[in-house]
Formats: sequence, C-alpha cells, structure tokens
Amino acid sequence: MVGFVTLIPALCRSFTRSPRVVLGFLLTVLVIILTPRVKMDDINLHYRFLNWRRRIRDVRAVRFQERYKRMLKNGDTLSYQGNSDEVGCYVAPRPLSKGNCYFEVTIMDTGVRGTIAVGLVPQFYKLDHQPGWLPQSVAYHADDGKLYDGNPVGQQFGPKCNRGDRIGCGIYCDTIEAGLTTVFFTKNGKEVGSLVFPAAAEGLFPAIGMHSLGEEVRLDLQAEWDMEEADSIMMVDSHEDDWGRLYDIRVTGTLLEYVGKGKSILDVGLAQARQPLSTRCHYFEVEIVDAGEKCYIALGLARRDYPKNRHPGWSQGSVAYHADDGKIFHGSGVGEPFGPRCIEGDIMGCGIMFPRDYILDGEDDIDEWDTLEVLPRQGEGRIQNILYLNDEEEEEEEEEGGELDQEHDGRKVMVFFTRNGKLMGRREVVVPPGGFYPTVGMLSSGEKVKVDLHPLSG
Repeated sequence: MVGFVTLIPALCRSFTRSPRVVLGFLLTVLVIILTPRVKMDDINLHYRFLNWRRRIRDVRAVRFQERYKRMLKNGDTLSYQGNSDEVGCYVAPRPLSKGNCYFEVTIMDTGVRGTIAVGLVPQFYKLDHQPGWLPQSVAYHADDGKLYDGNPVGQQFGPKCNRGDRIGCGIYCDTIEAGLTTVFFTKNGKEVGSLVFPAAAEGLFPAIGMHSLGEEVRLDLQAEWDMEEADSIMMVDSHEDDWGRLYDIRVTGTLLEYVGKGKSILDVGLAQARQPLSTRCHYFEVEIVDAGEKCYIALGLARRDYPKNRHPGWSQGSVAYHADDGKIFHGSGVGEPFGPRCIEGDIMGCGIMFPRDYILDGEDDIDEWDTLEVLPRQGEGRIQNILYLNDEEEEEEEEEGGELDQEHDGRKVMVFFTRNGKLMGRREVVVPPGGFYPTVGMLSSGEKVKVDLHPLSG
C-alpha cells in the first residue's frame, strides 16, 4: 500500500499527458483489490480437478485395454500369428468379477499341435508365456488336459480338448476369503475340476495362449454358466452307486479316472461294479477317453473278492482284454494274443453268452432277451445275437477244445470281447461263486475311461 501511495504524484503527472493509460491502470488495480481471495482459490481448484479427472481417464484407458501378442484378433476370433517357436498370448481388458465371473473359449481349429491354453493371469502378464506357466497364473491346456498352476510343469487334470470343444473358466465369488478364491474349469458346459487360488489385488484376467500354426479360437467374455443347473445335471447323471469297489480311481458320472501313483504293478487302480452280469444285463462297454502315458487299461470280469492291486485277468477268478498289448489274460499274469491294441477313442466291450437254462442267484425267467440284438454305439460293425449259445455253437466250441477253468466247480459260460462294435473273440470260463462282476483296471498316469454298464437299456 505504501508503494502505491508513492506512485500517486507520478500518476497525476501522467494523467495530464495520457489519461487513458492511467485510467486503465487504475481499473486493473481496483479489480485486483476488490476480487475476493476465495474466488481465485476456486478457479485454481477447478483446474486442478480437470487435470485430475484427465489423468484418471488416461489410467483407465490403459487398465481396461486388451493386450495380445503374436495373435490376430478379428471380432471375437483369435488366431495364432507366430512361427511356432514363440508363444502368443491374449489378456482380456477386465478381470473376472462378481457380475461377470465366467468366460468360454470355443476351439475352432487345433492347428499343428493344439497347444491352446485357457486360464487366468494377473493384469500385466508377460505375453510370451502360456497362461499357467508363470506365478499367479493358472490355466487348463487343451493339448494334454493338464492344469498348469504357476509352473511350466503341468499336472493331470481333465480330458484333452479338440476342435469344437468349449473350454470354460470361472471363479466362485462367494468363496473369496483371506485373498483366496476357487477357480474352476469346464469342458462343453460340464465342470472338469477346481482349485483354490490366490486372488490378486487387481483381479484375475481371462487369458488365452497359443503356440502352433493354425490354432484359432472364438472368445466369449460374457458367457454364462449355471452352477445349480450343472450340479443338478451331474446328480442326475451320477453313477457312483453303480460301483461296489473303487481303488485309486475317481468316478465323476460315467467317467473313471486313474489317480494312483503308476510307478509299479502294485499301483493298479481297480473299479468293480456293484452288480454282476446276468441274463438281464449281460454286456458292458468302456470308451477310452484318455490313454494316459501307457494305456495300461484292462476290461473284464472278476470275482467279487478280487485283489484290489491286481489287473483283471492276472489272478484266478478273472478274465480280461488288455488295451496296451491286445492280449487276453485269464487267471494268469501271462497273456495270450487275442485282438488288436486299443487306443484313445476306441470302445471296448465285454459280455457273457449264458446257456439258455442259466439262472444266477434266483434270477427271473428270461423273456424279452430271447430276440435281443446288441448294437454298437460306434463303428460300422454289428454284434450278432449272442446272448445264448445254440447247440451247434456249443458243439463247435467243444471241438475247438478251449482250456477250461477248473478253479471252481461252477457253471461254464462263454465270455466275449468286442472292439468298436466288432466281436474280437471268446473264452470259455467257469463262473465263480456269486457271479462275474464288471471290472476295469488302470495303471498309468492320465488314464480316463467312460463306462456304460447298461448299454442295451432303453
């Protein structure tokens, strides 16, 4: 203020020379003096808010931006664009949340190797690694059916996936506790399995990995999966009560999965049906879903008290057809050449041709089975009506002079085996006390079979 007072004489002298300049100066000074300080603070605060909002918008643009490498994205289709030496990876723009807790990938083309991975990763996951290989990531891999949980070495988890299959991944939001959540995977709408997984602070982002030429998928980040509906379907389709004995084998509906060590012949996994074959249910089938490491899968019949650590066919009171070598084992650890080897996708069948007067444990008289025809589920072959042996067949078998089973003084029957609907051969055996029970054996990691104990029903 003192300085301003000293300027007054000078302003008066200037006023006589250029009054307009002086008046403009005085008006400026007056505006500065009269404008409240709070108004200037409001203006500064407004500009600060605009800058802050602009920065948030920029951060959100970066956060909610999909990231991918060595992939071509065309709408909802992703295709591998690398040279098969390097991984291609896609990470979705937003993590799974309570309102969007599931997504699906449909395999359009498996390419050269089918090395397609579906899973969850942190936000800034390295795009030159498959989902599941690095820490804080998990994925289900289509080519080997393994689960990769932050490690480049996977563990057996589910079936392999091929062209046309849908792989889904989701989280149970109501299980989040102490930084953990339950992650689950599905194949074609049915749950394969789940695991408890650490929930990252920024969330878990859907991710797809590819690693060979020609691989292509269709992505649906808005897919829905009804857990209650899936559970009810599994309850309806559950056949766990059909099995009387299960050793180192896990049952999920009609699927049997080997969960043993698979290190020696003592690690046999055994599944034995609750009911024996009879004239009303004389045949069953097994489809090899996954051959595992060695395809040590055996299909046959065994007595009720059969040893749990022995493949069917190895010990007395049993007979079986083995997939890995195509041999038949009949109460001995040494098999005989019988039929072709069986691989993934093959359907192996086993049944009994009962004599016409055969009755087991008070079984009712036979009626509609007299004209039964066994129809294979796959293949062009057709199994003839072999429920009962006629006199000519009995004479023919006696002339062939098959080795008879003398371990029990029971009724003789003819056991037969099929492969993809075609009859592979027969073996005459003696039924042990209590009957012959459908029995499946497995012995190497990753083996899975789908069993139909009543393929002729309906």
